Formats: sequence, structure tokens, C-alpha cells
Amino acid sequence: MRITIRGTVQGVGFRPAVYRAAMAAGASGGVWNEGSDVVIDTDGPDGLLDALMSDLPPLAHVDSVERIECPYTGPPGFAIRGSTDGGDGASIPADSAVCDRCVSEIMSPGRRHGYPFTTCTDCGPRYTLLRGMPYDRVRTSMDAFPPCPECGSEYSDPSDRRFHHQTVCCPSCGPRYTLLDGSGEVIGGDPIPTLARILDSGGIAVLKGWGGMHICCIPDRLGHLREWYGRREKPFALMVRDIDAVRRYADPTDSEVAELLSPRRPIVLLGKVPSGITELASPGLDNIGVFLPYTGMHHMLFSEMDCDALVMTSANVPGEPMVTDNVRALELGADAYLLHDQPILNRADDSVVRMLDDRTQFIRRSRGYVPFHIPTGMDGDAVALGAQENLTGAVASDSRIWPTQHIGNGERIGVPEYLEEAVRLQMDLVRCEPSVVAMDLHPGYSNRSIGRRIAEEHGAEMVEVQHHWAHAAALMTDNGVDGCVALTLDGTGHGDDGTAWGGEVLSADLDGYRRVAHLQGIPLLGSERALHDLRRLGFAVDTMNGVENHDFTDRDASVMSKLMGRSVTSSSFGRLLDTLSYKLGVCSERSYDGEPAMKLEPLLARGSLIDGFEARTVDGTVMTAELFSRIEPGMDPADVAYSVVYNVMGELVASAVGEADRSGLERIGITGGVSYNGTVSRMFRDMVLSSDHVPLLHRDVPNGDGGISVGQVAIALRRIA
Repeated sequence: MRITIRGTVQGVGFRPAVYRAAMAAGASGGVWNEGSDVVIDTDGPDGLLDALMSDLPPLAHVDSVERIECPYTGPPGFAIRGSTDGGDGASIPADSAVCDRCVSEIMSPGRRHGYPFTTCTDCGPRYTLLRGMPYDRVRTSMDAFPPCPECGSEYSDPSDRRFHHQTVCCPSCGPRYTLLDGSGEVIGGDPIPTLARILDSGGIAVLKGWGGMHICCIPDRLGHLREWYGRREKPFALMVRDIDAVRRYADPTDSEVAELLSPRRPIVLLGKVPSGITELASPGLDNIGVFLPYTGMHHMLFSEMDCDALVMTSANVPGEPMVTDNVRALELGADAYLLHDQPILNRADDSVVRMLDDRTQFIRRSRGYVPFHIPTGMDGDAVALGAQENLTGAVASDSRIWPTQHIGNGERIGVPEYLEEAVRLQMDLVRCEPSVVAMDLHPGYSNRSIGRRIAEEHGAEMVEVQHHWAHAAALMTDNGVDGCVALTLDGTGHGDDGTAWGGEVLSADLDGYRRVAHLQGIPLLGSERALHDLRRLGFAVDTMNGVENHDFTDRDASVMSKLMGRSVTSSSFGRLLDTLSYKLGVCSERSYDGEPAMKLEPLLARGSLIDGFEARTVDGTVMTAELFSRIEPGMDPADVAYSVVYNVMGELVASAVGEADRSGLERIGITGGVSYNGTVSRMFRDMVLSSDHVPLLHRDVPNGDGGISVGQVAIALRRIA
């Protein structure tokens, strides 16, 4: 019998597990990596498979098992054989936090005491050090570190947990850390304990880990870090020593604790415990990003520090890709640099998740969660390049979609190049030869040139996909359905009528869409400037309501009035929240993406429904501007915010329910960046359930623009079909 196993079956100790199962079953034969698959030739498949499936490695995941009957002519005994090319798809697992056994080994006397690169087949970096498939040491960044005799002995010993562990190493043969000062000169002494003293005394440091680097300092130096880094309001995440320390800064639910402790170690947005530190970390918000140590270096650092938390943020010029090169890192201007000599081949920012009750929502899907695939049931090869902000790409092959890691903002220097690099790696890993390349409808996005280049190389068709249709398609693909009515609520997207969309009800499947309803368009006075200076949004709605506005001088007000009829209008729910945030005195200037709406969220969470803010829909348009004329002095801002949003959501859901009933559709979905707002999503869910329809929410694909590429590539696959 020849057995081919597909799934996450390389880099996880799968061949050693097969070997042990064969020994237990008394089977003869051999096992090897073939492309991204694992192939077994054996004379005794049933007992072998039963033993294997009952004791799979922790990081393994089996998608399929294919058996072909053929005579076994090999010798007695069982062997792990060398890898061969062939096979389809990528089976490499995502990076996984260092396991408890390896942490114990680092902290205990022995050969690997104090060695931060200690890992085993159950843990450690995988994707971020990968060069190609099959997954062998020569195709990783560990190829520059030949194993010493002792590591080689562990690698060859079936009873050892590092049996065939491709990145096995120790202080004698593996990578090393060096600590440098701000001038790039080596600081003597043991690097990690020395850095701990620098951080405890208030220094700012750059740490090189898995998949990238962090800028960090102790929480007491947050004010200085904001000034030094030029990040006045945007939230910072905290890495904390352990779960006990988490509860000093936040109040996690059981589901959130499970996410924090998972091998993926994401940043989890938690309800914060009010204090000077937590308010400085996330000004004006009721949550804070927290995560736990996931490398040996992190565990060693906290074991040496007095402080139980570190402010951590990606080491980069704001908006640009994270630095991975040691020389470039020295340009950041920190007090100290903890750098190692193992190349980072694939960047991966920290993943960010948020819980909606017990449901995980991905704000940023990256380290620990990529690579991953979504089954489609559609044949063909395609590539998608995403939108502009919160970029990801996606590659489709072998009836699966493989999104890339989080990339960044396409307007920033180096980000389009990073996107192309990530997409091409994914194409190589899954052997994708695209016949269609999909991109956003917006003519000005920076990634369009990448799409043209890939399309020309492969003789592929180029397809433009409307932004919110892609959101709806991503939601459907995430849930394995084709056809729903979707509320696509976000900041902005290029509409097919030339206006800016973002508060839409679409009746959609993978073949097309129809705009059923939308929010009233609000002029964006000065275009992009209105996204940052929220006074312009306030002036626009006041003018629409015939209300005198006092936010500008007479001269500037005259200019604003002239722009009213010339500016592009936006039906965006994000802009509605921005305007509401401004009108209620929450935020007047946007210093980072989503700030006004995020700072409005605490009001929404504690508000109650009051009379006077009922909304109406006229010919498919939800009239929103008039709601602002009803805000009066003395009203509770929380109740106003809740009532406006509740009534607008009620009109959108009512339009969606009417369309679903007319079309015979059972499912009504919500997608787009606004759906990260817990209050908005719960309103939506409860309204849809009360209408006897099925609510669709995201599961594995980001709600926001990080999911756009998945929707684009699904639409491209349908076009191929």
C-alpha cells in the first residue's frame, strides 16, 4: 500500500510520528516528504494508520489520506527517507510559541541552559525561516548552522523529541544573540540579562525575534516612547510576563485567556483595568492589546527583569514594513539592540484578535496563523492583491485559497514590494500558475502594477473587483456559502458609480452583486483632508440640515460652502461614526486609522436607546444627516451615540431582510472594518435572529480590508469556472 497524506504534515515531526507508529504496528516500509505531502510505502497500512492517527504531533493537521494498493517489495524494517519534489499545496505550519518543555530546558541546568533558540518538533519558528518546500534544513535559514554531533545524535534518535527536527541546534552550533549600544558597538556581558537591566532603568530597545523585530520599553516610559516614536495617540500593546500579570492590566474572559495561552500567542484586545499605564497605552479606549512571551528570548528576558510588562510594537518607521535586517535596525535610534545572526526570510507581524463573545475575530492575521488555507471546491489557479490599507494578498490553487500574512499600508514606502514578495513566495509554495489576477476597482491603488506584472508573466486575465463585493465574497468564502445579503460597513471603498461607498446592503454571490440600500452620501470636503479634520464632516452635515456652523472662520466657511457641491460624497458607515464622534466631543482630529470610531466605542457600549433618533429610508437611502440636527445640549452622549447607531442599523437590517425574503435567501451577513465594533455586531446579530434569518459573521478571515484579497480571489476562481 502507498499512502499519501496531505495537510500540515511537514515541519511538525510527522515523519518521526509515522516511524514510531510503524514500529508499534510492526510494519515495514518507508516514509518521505514529497513536495508538500508525506508519502508512506508499507506492507501494513491499517495498524500503522490507526497508531498514527491516535497520536498525531501537536502541530499536525491531516486534510486527506489517499491509499493506492500496490505490492510492497522493499526490505524488512522501516526508514525515514530523503525528500523528493512533487505534490501540490503547502503543508508548512505557522510559527508556534516555544513549548513548556523547551522553556523548562532553557531555565534548567544542562546543555541548553540559557539558550534562547531552544525548540523541538512541537514548537518554534517554521514559516518565518522557510525558503522553499519540501521542508528540510537546507531550505530554511538554519542551513548556515550545521548541527554539532550532539544535535545530530538527537536528530537521529527515534526516542528523542528532536528526532528529525529540522532546526535542532544548541549553543555549540546554533544562532547567537549580540547586544549593541546606540552606536552599534558591542555591549559586553551576557546579552539578555544586560538588556534586562537597561530596560528596567528606562531604556528603549530593539529586539530581534521570530519573523521580525520589536521596539520595546517598560510601561513607565510610555510617555517618552510616544514622543520618541512620534505616535501621539495610537494604541500600544503590552507583552506581559504571565497570566497573573495579564490581570493587573486587563480583565480577560475565559475565552480570551484561552487565546492568550494558545501556541499562536496573538495580541488579544481585552477590557482594560483602568490605570495611568493602561490609559497611556490605549488613550480613550476601553480595551488594551495584551500578549504573552512566545520565544525563548522573551521568557529569559522576563526572568531577569523587575518589571512584569513591556510595551511592544513592530520595529519600523510608522507605516513601513517591519525591519528584519540588522544593519537597517541600527537606523531606528534606540538605546540598545538585541540582535541575532539567523536571517529572517519571511516577515510576520504579531497577529491581533478580538473576541465577540466566544467567537474569534481577526484584526490582523499573521504570525502564528499563516500559512493557512480555506477550501473552496473550485478548480483553477488565481492571485489577488487586496486593496490599499491593511493589505494582504491571496493565492488560489488545488481548490484552496492561501492568504498571505498581514502586509501593511500600500501607500507607504516598501509595502508594495513586501506584498509582491509575499505573494510570489506563496505562489511558489503552492505551485500556482494563475489564469486570473484580481485587484480592487480603485484606479489609484499602488498594487495594480504588481497585478499587471504577474498577469503579463503568466498570460493571465486581469479582473477588477468592487471593494464591497470583495468584502461580501470574503464573508461567504469564510463561511463556505455562495449567496447572501451582506451589510458591508467600513471606512471607504471605490463604488461603481464613482462615489465612495462604505455603508451598503448588497445582494451578492460570487457571480455578481446588486446594491440594495446604502447610507446617505456625505460630502468629503477637501477629499482626504476630511478624513483627518473632522470639522469638515461636521460642517457638511450642518449645511445639509440648514444649520449654522461655527467651527470655521467666515473665510474658511466660505471655502467649505463652495466645496459642498464639488466634493465626492461618501456613504460610509465609518464616516458616520467619525461625524458622530466629532459632534459628541469625543474626537476632532484623526491621528491614526479608525481613531474617532474606536474612541466612540466606549460610549456605544454603555449607552441606552432613547427617543428622538428614529431613522428613515427613502428609495433605498438611509437618511443620516438629519439625525445630527436632533442632538441637543444636555443629552447623554452615550445614549445619543447608541440611539443613532441602533436606528441606522435597524434600517439597514430591515432592507436586508426585505431583500432576503424577496430572493429566498436565508443568510444575512455583516463584514467590513465597522463590524469589529462589538456593539454594532451584537445589534446586527440580534436584529437578524429576531427576523428568523441566519446571521453570517467572520471566523477565519479578517473582517476588515485584510480579508479583501480572499474575496477577490474567490470571485476570480468563479470567473475561471
